[in-house]
Amino acid sequence: MALQLVIGNKNYSSWSMRPWVLMKQAGIPFEEVQVRFDSFDAGSQFKQSLRQHSPVGKVPVLIDDGFPVWDTLAIAETLAERFPELNLWPNDRHQRARARSVCAEMHSGFTSLRQHCPMNIEAHLPEVGRLIWRDQAGVRADLARLCGLWGDLLAAQPAGSLLFGDFTIADAYFAPVCMRIRTYDLPLPADLRAYVDRVAALRGVKAWIDDALAEHDFLDFEEPYRLGPT
Repeated sequence: MALQLVIGNKNYSSWSMRPWVLMKQAGIPFEEVQVRFDSFDAGSQFKQSLRQHSPVGKVPVLIDDGFPVWDTLAIAETLAERFPELNLWPNDRHQRARARSVCAEMHSGFTSLRQHCPMNIEAHLPEVGRLIWRDQAGVRADLARLCGLWGDLLAAQPAGSLLFGDFTIADAYFAPVCMRIRTYDLPLPADLRAYVDRVAALRGVKAWIDDALAEHDFLDFEEPYRLGPT
């Protein structure tokens, strides 16, 4: 079984990060195919290159023996189905349903956090984070929901655990949010900050961070806060 994962720039591509971290942390062997961002316009080289792999022209794409699977939820479910022994979802059916629920919420929600705090692993922008926190009620609401969600899940686990005890798809799903929190130094309670640190220290996440820091690929259209006044 040959698996390929088509991704974008590691410094910026939060959607690509999810399945890459999931596969790396779970020990699923795959070939990485990186398509560098240049523009998201329909005629860009990025879009043209991606349409060789899927009709939607977006990353990530899982290629399973030549068969493309796109969208991070579809990729996660495909991997869970192909590797049931890895317990990528929790074993308990209620916990499995809850994990799917929080991943779906992350997939379609937290829009203010996504908009105002784009992933940029190489950057450290605490001063921007303070302005965002002051001015953007939507970001404050998203962080409040995130604190409630993480707090409830972690309260049901032993101290020092991940969201469902051991590593699952849910932790891979929230890894890009952890990167945003670190970049903009968004305020969190100490126990949730400790969860962010645990995620950042995971083998798969650390490998992604290391690769992102090594890219040195500054893309102006991904840098809303470093090209002018905020």
